[in-house]
Amino acid sequence: MCELLGMSANTPTDICFSFSGLMQRGGRTGPHSDGWGIVFYEGAGVREFRDPHPSCDSEIARLVRNYPIKSDIVISHIRQANAGRVSLENTHPFTREFWGRNWTFAHNGQLKGIKKEPLCYYRPVGTTDSEHAFCWLMCQLRKRFPKPPARAATLHRYIYKLALELRELGVFNMLLTDSKHLYCFCSTKLSWITRRAPFEKATLKDDSLSVDFKKVTTKNDIVTVVATEPLTTNESWNVMKSGEFIVFQNGQVDYHQA
Repeated sequence: MCELLGMSANTPTDICFSFSGLMQRGGRTGPHSDGWGIVFYEGAGVREFRDPHPSCDSEIARLVRNYPIKSDIVISHIRQANAGRVSLENTHPFTREFWGRNWTFAHNGQLKGIKKEPLCYYRPVGTTDSEHAFCWLMCQLRKRFPKPPARAATLHRYIYKLALELRELGVFNMLLTDSKHLYCFCSTKLSWITRRAPFEKATLKDDSLSVDFKKVTTKNDIVTVVATEPLTTNESWNVMKSGEFIVFQNGQVDYHQA
């Protein structure tokens, strides 16, 4: 299976530490050697990096690890291909425009029969079941909400409903963002941790790297990191249950269904 990484923060924050651990799982400490990608949100714009080669040996991944891009929402993915050839167009995350916003999606798992689901406004560029699922989800949102709903919770509930429908087709672990919220749905594996004052030291599982967050944060910072598997050895991560859905905004839980 692929692996996911997401971040939601209340202030622009870099994800170099967490990405350092994730990139090792892309062919060194894990079998996810069929490409990787990452999307950073900066205001209304996004920075996107993708590479169909293993992240552990990727010069682009090294750039991302070493260059502290500040963002309040990040979604990343390392791929173990099971549907669709190894190629740049099949490399997650995928991004589409809706309501004048960039929406980004990444998924791990397999969805049997998803390509039988009709699409309307959005079409996949590649051949993965994941991208078809994303296009289907976006089509449903566009049909249901031509304009943004007055209450964010209305949107959250509907995305949760769509995620439950997709889970009926197989394994559906998802990270999605509308540029304001980070939507997390667990089918089999997803964990998260929120870091806030008083900050402590953290040590990666997959790389010989530690960081003392007290030295690189302020007392007002709130940063939540979401990953398929916990990335550190000395912190207590929250393990999500099957069917659990959490929406983060500015690093904090905004909506929760279990």
